[in-house]
Amino acid sequence: MDLTVGPNFFFWPSDTVREFYGRLSRTTVARVVLGELVCSKRLPFWQEEIPTAVEALIAAGKEVAVTSLALITLKRERNLTADLIDIGLPVEVNDLSALAHVPLGTPFWVGPLVNVYNEGTLNWLIRRGATRICLPPELPLASVAVLAKMGRDEGVAVEVWGHGRLPLAISGRCYHARLHDRAKDSCQFVCGDDPDGREVETLDGQPFLAVNGVQTLSQSTASVAHQVQVLREVGVAALRLSPQSKGFTTICDVWSQHLAGRLTAPELVAKLRPTAPAGRLSDGFLAGTVGAAWSGGRA
Repeated sequence: MDLTVGPNFFFWPSDTVREFYGRLSRTTVARVVLGELVCSKRLPFWQEEIPTAVEALIAAGKEVAVTSLALITLKRERNLTADLIDIGLPVEVNDLSALAHVPLGTPFWVGPLVNVYNEGTLNWLIRRGATRICLPPELPLASVAVLAKMGRDEGVAVEVWGHGRLPLAISGRCYHARLHDRAKDSCQFVCGDDPDGREVETLDGQPFLAVNGVQTLSQSTASVAHQVQVLREVGVAALRLSPQSKGFTTICDVWSQHLAGRLTAPELVAKLRPTAPAGRLSDGFLAGTVGAAWSGGRA
C-alpha cells in the first residue's frame, strides 16, 4: 500500500500552487493527480504552474496524472477535456462524459467523484481501459472489500479515500458567489478567500458542511487512520490524501511513517488532528455509520 495525492480542490494563488507542488515533490508519496477539478474559470490563473509542477514531480520519481473537471457542461470545458489527452500523462476521469475524449484502448484512471458502487460498474470501467480506480468515499468497508478484491483479481489498482475533506457534491450553482450576492458569471473569484473551503453551520449553529465554489465538502476531515490494516488485508492498493493549505507535507510524512510501521494508529491520529481545518476527524462512511462520526478505532 502506498499514497496518492489527489487534485487540489481549492482556488489558490499561482505562487502558492508553485510552492505546494515544490514541497510535495520532496515527500515520499508515490503519485500525484493535479489539474482543475472544481471550476474551469479558475484554471487560467494557475495553469502556467502545471508544466513546472509535472517536471518536478516526475524528476522526483512520482507518477503523475491530470484530472478532468467534475462537471463538464460548456463547450470550452469539453475542449479543455479533449486537450488533456494530448498532454501525454494519464487522465483521471471525474466526470464520465470525459470518456468521450479518451480513445478506446487508452488507459485512464478513475477518480472518487465517479460513482463506482458495485462490481458491474467496476467491470465496465476496467473493460473500457481503467487501470487505477479511487472508490467514492461514502462506501462502507464491506463494499470496499468486494471491489478491492475484484480490482486485485483484474490487475487494477483500487484506492480509497485516506485523508481530507470529503467531496460530497458538485452543483451548477456557485455557493460562494451566492453568499456574496453575486452572479456565478461575475463571482470575482471570492472562493479564493477561503483556501480550505468556507465552513457552514445548521440553523441551530451545529457544524455541518464546507462549501468551495460549486463544490460541497464535509466540514470534518475524513481519515482512515484506524482502518489501514483491514484495508491492506482486503487488497486496497493506495490511500488518497487530499490537499489542504496548511500542514500538508506533515500529513504526507506522518502517513508515510504509519504505512512503514514507524507510527501506531493512535500516534498518527494525534499528529493528524491538529492539521484538520475544523479540528475534527471522521470515518463514519467507512465504518458504516453516520458519515461525520468518528470511531476512535472501534471500527
